[in-house]
Amino acid sequence: MKPLPLALPLAALLFAGAAPAPRPAATITVRNALNLARRAETISLPLVKLPAAARQLDPADLRVRDAASKALLISQLVDNDADGKPDELLFQTDIGARASKTFTVEPAAAGPVPTTPDVTFARFVPERTDDFAWENDRVAFRTYGPNAQELAEKKDPNGTLSSGMDCWLKRVPYPIIDKWYGRHVHEKPFAYHTDIGEGYDPYHVGSSRGVGGTGVLVDGKLFVSKNFTKYKVLATGLIRTVFELTYAPYPAGSLSVMETKRISLDRGSNLTRYEEHLSAGQPLPNCTVGLTLHEQKGEVKADPKAGWCRYWEKIDDSYLGTGVVVAPRYLTDYQEHRSEQKDQSQLYMVTKPQQDVVVFYAGFGWQKSGQFASADAWDTYLAEFAQRISSPLVVSWK
Repeated sequence: MKPLPLALPLAALLFAGAAPAPRPAATITVRNALNLARRAETISLPLVKLPAAARQLDPADLRVRDAASKALLISQLVDNDADGKPDELLFQTDIGARASKTFTVEPAAAGPVPTTPDVTFARFVPERTDDFAWENDRVAFRTYGPNAQELAEKKDPNGTLSSGMDCWLKRVPYPIIDKWYGRHVHEKPFAYHTDIGEGYDPYHVGSSRGVGGTGVLVDGKLFVSKNFTKYKVLATGLIRTVFELTYAPYPAGSLSVMETKRISLDRGSNLTRYEEHLSAGQPLPNCTVGLTLHEQKGEVKADPKAGWCRYWEKIDDSYLGTGVVVAPRYLTDYQEHRSEQKDQSQLYMVTKPQQDVVVFYAGFGWQKSGQFASADAWDTYLAEFAQRISSPLVVSWK
């Protein structure tokens, strides 16, 4: 008879073969000062400011863990200046009203970065003239390039002359840009105007500002750029897409305006962030953000003191809410501009650039997507979004 093996201590049985947990390279604390629960908040960690233990690791080896749940979180590295080196590490969290949460930054031994099919995305679209389109898990947008302008100026019906921003009404969380443009190319032209279960493009921009197009207001007249002339994609990924659009100089009264937009969209947000760079060799009187009223059949609501306005209108068999949010420190005036001219009835959020820069947010909520059942729900979203940008989360690390 073979002798029985010696009994191992319980701890040895539990942990035999288990690798020790990696030491955290940094501990992150996030605090919410608002009496408001916040969802899908993006946390940005500047790599150069992290503790030495984190800076010694290859940025690609950094992992983020929720200290309470012990779960590894989706994260993304972003190179903001296109020098080939990442500048910040992003992750997202939900956080309760007046709450704080703790996270750890760990080396790659902690495990692989979790992933999701519901990514953010942006690209130039030469197969539909030369659009530029972007999206996340909730919304999609597009705007128009130089070839579309050239065709429009030649009176070609395939052209579009507009620096307005178009809404693509998606109702699925996965990316649709490539698929919808693929239908346009391989099924029939402009097939994305028909909803086959994922959403569609019924929104009209024309010469209006669409949702968040800009201009300079001089003596009651809005001067605007033509189509973008150049683009640069800086990031796409699990949390954020970032790109830049540059425009040809355009006149605004006696001024010649130079314009570049740095545009970003985070997963979980219905609003695109615009960092508007405007210059004219002297201080501009304003940067005016527009929101089209189409045929003026919808409902307007605004809270200029809080920094938001919206339009709620019926489109086909559902309702669409569009909106603009601006931090009050930029906002100088709010106007409802009504006109008999096509595409010229708009809400104006008139802002004052600070060092030639204005930051604002613009986007939409489509009732048929299931995200917003009513105008009141859309209003609540915009009002809470305004609170969030006025009171950003406080992030510290050690």
